[in-house]
Amino acid sequence: MRPRPLRRALPPIIVFIVAVLLLELLVRALHVRPGFLPPPSAVAQSFVREGAHLWVALSETAQGALTGFALSCAVGIILAVLLSSASWVQRAFYPYTIFFQTVPVIAIAPLLVIWCGYGLPTVIASAFIVSVFPIIANTLSGLLSTDPALRDLFRLYGAGRFSTMMKLRLPYALPNIMTGLRISAGLAVIGAVVGEFIGGGGLGTVVSVAGRNQRTDTAFAAVLLASMLGLAMVAVVNLLSHLTLAHWHASERDQD
Repeated sequence: MRPRPLRRALPPIIVFIVAVLLLELLVRALHVRPGFLPPPSAVAQSFVREGAHLWVALSETAQGALTGFALSCAVGIILAVLLSSASWVQRAFYPYTIFFQTVPVIAIAPLLVIWCGYGLPTVIASAFIVSVFPIIANTLSGLLSTDPALRDLFRLYGAGRFSTMMKLRLPYALPNIMTGLRISAGLAVIGAVVGEFIGGGGLGTVVSVAGRNQRTDTAFAAVLLASMLGLAMVAVVNLLSHLTLAHWHASERDQD
């Protein structure tokens, strides 16, 4: 049977608690400067001291990351479907989609500000650019790996291209799509924070300002919140994957 949620969550929670305690002891035993590496207790105090500001910044980052991720899901899947429609389309246009994977977003962030302006639009664009390629690549891989025998069967019964895509190829590619979504969920948060370094707002600005002021405890608190946002987005994708795949795919079947 599938382990209960508490049993699944307990091991990483224990590892986290032990790691925090060891880091606290190590930092204090070695007398590490708080400006270089603050103890976890100082980071916790920063949460209490600047909690209201941090939560507002988290909501701004979440808005940019989620919007960029949603755009990457829609655009990425549509592009993958179009690329899978014909081999010549894939050969002609797929190399250009690699641009989204290879472009250093921190280098073009100033251009995004020029094109999109300061604030949320730049953050959304940055999150989209960083997160769209894994969805394209994984969805396309799933669409192209559809069992040829099943495709021939659909063709034998007179199914059209649209019907074959919706009833066979997309469902067959669903595990690959979920893999792409998992990767992109975390990348969207990274892209959003990078966009905030230049475009302003959110946790990116908190980290930038805290770094200039040598408030590493606040910077660590903001980074931790960004990581928790990424984990929450991946957890939602995992839940969606379980709901859609558990009844038929081996990767989500109950395990001992």
